[in-house]
Amino acid sequence: MKTVSILGCGWYGKALGLALLKEGFTVKGSTTSSEKLTDFAAIGIKPYLINLSAEGIAYDPDFFDCDVLIISIPPNIRKTSGDDFIQKIERLIEVIKKHQAAQVIYISSTGVYGDDQGVVDEQTIPQPDTESGKIMYEAEKLLQQASGFKITVIRFGGLVGPNRHPGRFFAGKKDIPNGQSPVNLIHLDDAVCITLSLIAKQAYGHVFNACSPDHPHKADFYRMATQHFGAELPQFKDELISSKVVNCLNANKVLKYKFKVTDWWTVYGA
Repeated sequence: MKTVSILGCGWYGKALGLALLKEGFTVKGSTTSSEKLTDFAAIGIKPYLINLSAEGIAYDPDFFDCDVLIISIPPNIRKTSGDDFIQKIERLIEVIKKHQAAQVIYISSTGVYGDDQGVVDEQTIPQPDTESGKIMYEAEKLLQQASGFKITVIRFGGLVGPNRHPGRFFAGKKDIPNGQSPVNLIHLDDAVCITLSLIAKQAYGHVFNACSPDHPHKADFYRMATQHFGAELPQFKDELISSKVVNCLNANKVLKYKFKVTDWWTVYGA
């Protein structure tokens, strides 16, 4: 029985943990909130309270005794600086080396590609144009340059699914710019299944883009999703200021993965 530790066991991590348990894995999940410890234990995820800071990590060494470590801790630029997050990653690398976790999966974002990079895939050099995108790309490079373990990067598109309905995102808002730009989203089901496929095939050492192959215009998608949610429809400007379409070469080539959501209408159509 293999053990997977999920550092940052939030919305995606919890769903992944439950799926791994069904596959017979032992799952360890970390949180910074003591209130969530009993919730994890109740569903079979071994709970750990881990606090990661720029100065160091307060942790139970048993958490890092695992076959696969998944890092799912996005930067919170509203609360901390980019430098603070990068220092956390540097401290984390030291701990990974100390405990010799051989396989590490880092959850990144398609936000590492700039909004005006056009059609991109894993062979495209990211040119991030947002603070969070720049931070996550820097974190990717730090982990890839580290020695002593193999790093795999998954770049998720915007995550949607249960309790994260996209119809809430722009409900009632007006004059939203760039209405003709394509969306790059992934449903939670696909996010979990891609990760499971990667682990099952032991397809480590790659970079995987992960978002649905369906890229409707932002205005069309969010009007549809908002109607499905039953909220006030948003109003978008009929314009194309920047455009990005994220393709997923390695999900197809390496994993032979078939996306569950290939038409957003089937999920959020009225």
